[in-house]
Amino acid sequence: MLTYALIAFAVAAVGGLVLASYVLRDKFAPWALSLLHAGLGALGLLLLIALLLQGTVSQGVMIAFVLLVIAALGGFFLASFHVRKSLPPKAVVVIHAGVAVAGFVVLLLQIL
Repeated sequence: MLTYALIAFAVAAVGGLVLASYVLRDKFAPWALSLLHAGLGALGLLLLIALLLQGTVSQGVMIAFVLLVIAALGGFFLASFHVRKSLPPKAVVVIHAGVAVAGFVVLLLQIL
């Protein structure tokens, strides 16, 4: 299940790069891609929650989970700008991406 979560986050990350490229060029990102990005991130988090509920995860998985939840909260904040039809601050986009990448790397290290 950890591998599936990692795959979901990896595909979400590719979409996130595309979304960030729009915002960093002062353009609105496609809403459909934003929803796909969020959905894949949510799927990854749900898979991690299932693992956590089994109670047999390492501390690294727990750290990755916390980082990815923080990234998800940042994603909700970014989506709120989209709903209000205004561009989000670029710094928030970079911080969201950085926290998500950190969580992904910690999770990846648990598999390697």
